[in-house]
Amino acid sequence: MLHLYAGYNTTPRGLLSKQPGDSPGLDIRGIFISKPLQKNSFVTRWFQEREYGRRLEKEIEQFHPDVVISANTPLDAQSLAIRKSREIKAKFIFWLQDLLGYGAYMILRKKTPGLGHVVGKYYIQLEKSLLKGSDHIVAISNDYVPVLVGMGVVKDKISVIENWAPLDGVSPRPKDNPWARAHSLHDRFVFLYSGTLGMKHNPKAFSLLVKSILDVKDVAVCVISEGVGAEWLKQQKEAKHLDNLDILNYQPFDTMSDVLGSGDVLIAILEKDAGVFSVPSKVLTYLCSQRPLLLSVPSENLAARIVKENELGVVVPPGNDEEFIEAANKLYKNPSLRWQYAQNARKYAEENFDIEKIASRFLTIIKS
Repeated sequence: MLHLYAGYNTTPRGLLSKQPGDSPGLDIRGIFISKPLQKNSFVTRWFQEREYGRRLEKEIEQFHPDVVISANTPLDAQSLAIRKSREIKAKFIFWLQDLLGYGAYMILRKKTPGLGHVVGKYYIQLEKSLLKGSDHIVAISNDYVPVLVGMGVVKDKISVIENWAPLDGVSPRPKDNPWARAHSLHDRFVFLYSGTLGMKHNPKAFSLLVKSILDVKDVAVCVISEGVGAEWLKQQKEAKHLDNLDILNYQPFDTMSDVLGSGDVLIAILEKDAGVFSVPSKVLTYLCSQRPLLLSVPSENLAARIVKENELGVVVPPGNDEEFIEAANKLYKNPSLRWQYAQNARKYAEENFDIEKIASRFLTIIKS
C-alpha cells in the first residue's frame, strides 16, 4: 500500500510516517513540485498543479496499484491521475471532500468577472466529467448525493462515508499543560482556532472578537494558521494593537491534544458561499479534544447540523458579527454550558469515529 500526499502544500497535517503496528508493506511519501505553490496567482498555480499531476502520474505508473483512491486533488491533477489509472487498468475511487469546481466558480467569478465566470464553468464541467468517469465515488455527506445524481452519476456508484478524526491521536487534555504554559495560555481564557485560513474563510471574525475583549486581560484569542489569512491578522494586530490576539504557525501533530486542550472554546468559520459543499474537518478533530465549539458556518452545512443536533456548541450564521460576539460572550460567561457541550463532543466522537468500522466500509467498496 502506498500513501501519497502533496508535500509542497503548506497545510495542517496528521501523522505522515509509519507508526508501530502499521503494515510492513505500507509506504508513505510526499510529492513535491519545483517551486513553492503560488496560491494567489491563478495562472502560475495552474501550471504548478499540472506539474503535480504529472508527478502523481509517475507514482501511479511505478507503483501500479489495483485501486487508486484520491481525495482533495486539484482537478487538473485529478484528470491526469484518472487517465493514468485507466492506462494501467486500475480502478479509480473519487473520495469527494469538496466540490472543487463549484468552489472555483464562486471564487473566480468574484475575482475576475467575465473571464472568471468562463473559467469557473470550465472547472464545474471538468469535475463533472471526472466524477462520472470514476469507478466509484465516496462522498463525505448525503448532501452530495442528489447533486451527483443531477450530474448524471449512477446512484449505485455512490457511497457515503462521513469524515472522522483520530480518537487515539487527539485526546482530552487539561488546560494547564506543557504546550499551554510554553505559550502563556494556561492561565487565560482562550478562544482557539487551528487550521487553514483560505478563501472559504473570513479572518475578520477573529479581529472583531479580539476588539470586543480588549479590556479583559485574562482572555485571549489564539489563531494557529499560516498563509494569507494569518498574515492579514498579523497586520491587524500590529496596526490596531490587538494585544489579546496570539498568532502561531501550524503545530506538530503530536502536540495537537495539548494545543486543543489549551482552548476553552474552539472556533471554526466558513463563508456563506461555501454552503453545504465544504465540511470543515477541523470540527471533527475539535470534538475529540472534549471542548465546546463556536461555529460561524451556514446552517445547512453538515458540521453545523452535527453541532446543533447533538448539542456540541453554538452555531451562528456567517457574516453576522453581532451574533458571533454574543455567542462568544455566552460561552465565556457560562462554564456549566461549556462543560455540557464538551462532554457531548467527546461522546459524539467516541460513538462515530470507530476506525475499525470505517475501514471495513472502505474495504467493502474496494473489494466490490
